[in-house]
Amino acid sequence: MAERKHITRGLRFTLTAVYTLVFTILLVGVSLLFRTTLKSSLDQQAREDLDQNWAVVKAYLRIDNDEGQDNYHQNWNYDHSDPDESSTVAAVQGVILITDAQGKPLEPTSAIYQTLGVDKPNQIRAALQSAQPVWGEKYDPDGVPYLTRAYYVYDAKTGKRKFYVSIGLSLAGPYKILRSFTWLVVGMVPLVILTGYVIGWVFAGRALSPVVEIANTAQRISGLNLSLRIPQRGAGDELDRLIETFNQMIERIEVNFNNVRQFSTDVSHELRTPITVVRGQLEVALFTAKTVDQYRDAIVNSLSDIERLSAIVRALLLLSQAETGQVILQKQPMDLVETVDSIVDQFQIPAEGGDVKLQFTSHVSHCPGDFDRIQIERMLSNLLSNAIKFTPPGGSVEVILDRHEDDAEITVKDTGEGISPEHLPHIFDRFYRVRGVGEQASPEKGLGLGLSFVAWIVRAHGGTIDVQSEPKKGTAFRVVLPLINAEPPRQDNLTVPGESLRSV
Repeated sequence: MAERKHITRGLRFTLTAVYTLVFTILLVGVSLLFRTTLKSSLDQQAREDLDQNWAVVKAYLRIDNDEGQDNYHQNWNYDHSDPDESSTVAAVQGVILITDAQGKPLEPTSAIYQTLGVDKPNQIRAALQSAQPVWGEKYDPDGVPYLTRAYYVYDAKTGKRKFYVSIGLSLAGPYKILRSFTWLVVGMVPLVILTGYVIGWVFAGRALSPVVEIANTAQRISGLNLSLRIPQRGAGDELDRLIETFNQMIERIEVNFNNVRQFSTDVSHELRTPITVVRGQLEVALFTAKTVDQYRDAIVNSLSDIERLSAIVRALLLLSQAETGQVILQKQPMDLVETVDSIVDQFQIPAEGGDVKLQFTSHVSHCPGDFDRIQIERMLSNLLSNAIKFTPPGGSVEVILDRHEDDAEITVKDTGEGISPEHLPHIFDRFYRVRGVGEQASPEKGLGLGLSFVAWIVRAHGGTIDVQSEPKKGTAFRVVLPLINAEPPRQDNLTVPGESLRSV
């Protein structure tokens, strides 16, 4: 009972029921229309046949009377030796009534017409006064219908006296055809409806199979198999659009889930060591410290590690918010030439402290566009900080700005020890740190989140970033940013290779 209730509430049953109902209404409507048309056609054919019989009456019937007497009688004037005329007149005489104005038959009425019932005097008078033939319908004792046509003719001698003439035609044949058609429709409609229901059920099931597949896929999806996708049907219809939307939703869920899982993994991995260190320091101080200075040293060291923990947590939260779309760019018109020159100028002192030559080269005098100033400055600061940090004394770092149509290209290259090829695919991953050729950076060299921020900032601005590096030959990061609402580029070049343009 529950299964039946479930089926009747399903979308497949509803679609099939609606389809069957509409199909039934159309089928019954078409059948009724066709039956009405058939009946009208049969009636019209019967009227035309009676009109032809009336033409026979007009051609062969004469109403005569004896000389000087009021004794009128019918006279059929045709060639009795002609079989066609004889059969035609005989067919008309089979169902005919001829009376005078008072309703008195001129001759004995045909046997068939007597079974139909002789017309009443008021009907006769109405027909004699009518300007058009009077049509009627009669039934014999067996229920067989007859179509009648009543009108008048004049006597043959004076042409002034009217006589009532009514002829009839059996409708048994047309009604038999109509009745056969009706029973055929009554017998076929249930079978056609049942067939239509079965076909509708099958096609509704096929049409809804992608929906069922979506539901089954949604039930199978968990944190372990978020990669499940529903294949497109290739029909380009609403169901394909639903499948595409569902797959996009699962893809977003997968990205968010992976971000959360990555965040959890990163947090547990990066916080485990500092927490263990803090705990160890406090335990050592608790059991071994004897003086105030010893306690103070333990507290200072713990505070330093706690500050590092706070920095990791802040960086992770900011990066997680950025990657999940919670950080919204605040774009405003700005000139990249001025911004890059300002950031390079800020890093001159750290570069000089590390005996690294830092210079900025711009191939355009202006490079306007809509950017988030804070994020662009953060991106440049991270790239310059890494370049200076991993460039040995006596090396150099150069920042190059160029413009190609509607894109700005910023290149930060150094003469450091470079990055081994096996590290290049991972340098934008969180907490992935390298220094030099094949050496992992020590914890004090950074959190390993800077380049992850750089990659997010570039993607958020609709740009791209790539890196080229060779061991012992340095590294070059190339950032391409689209210039939205930018002015046409100026072709003048105000730079001198190898010199800083802080005055631009």
